Amino acid sequence: MTAYKSYPKFYVSVDCIIFGFKDGRLKVLIHQRPYEPGLGEHSLIGGFVQTNESVDSSAKRILKEFTGLDNVYMQQLAAYGEVERDPGERVISVVYYALINVDNYDTHLADIHKTQWVDVDQMPTLCFDHNDMVQKARHMIGENIKNQPIGSNLLPRYFTLSLLQTLYESILGTSIDKRNFRRAISEKDYIQATNLVDRSSRRGATLYRFK
Repeated sequence: MTAYKSYPKFYVSVDCIIFGFKDGRLKVLIHQRPYEPGLGEHSLIGGFVQTNESVDSSAKRILKEFTGLDNVYMQQLAAYGEVERDPGERVISVVYYALINVDNYDTHLADIHKTQWVDVDQMPTLCFDHNDMVQKARHMIGENIKNQPIGSNLLPRYFTLSLLQTLYESILGTSIDKRNFRRAISEKDYIQATNLVDRSSRRGATLYRFK
């Protein structure tokens, strides 16, 4: 224990990049910082790790406080530890990204925490290094969505292939040829056609689901 006293102590924080899919666009949940440094600036959702919790537990707690949701898809992204990244103190941030269904989000908490959904392609300038965090998380999701059913966390239970393609395009930031997309999706064993039909579409498009 004595040896530890000779080393400096740092603050450890958690930043949560909360993605949702709304109005055909990939969204990120942000809020206005309620304290200095950066009072009133746009920021990701975050907080400090407490003495009685692990980093993972801290991320889950913060996600619950701001969205009202438990047991959502969450992955650790990276650790940010540049010396001057936080002008207040030396803070090392462990970053997570989460994927939630916007319909399940507790909108009452938006008023409490002054949060808002913003388009990932129209991000305002966030404080510190938060914009870089968002871009890195989006890139990771774009890699994972090619072979993992992570879209199940963003879409309704039943969806059309057109909506699924819109989700892919929004994450990847590029348009996809419709025929090639449907060919690729047909090879995914975790996406299944149902006997249900989307009555709101002119041709009655088949509804799909994730297994």
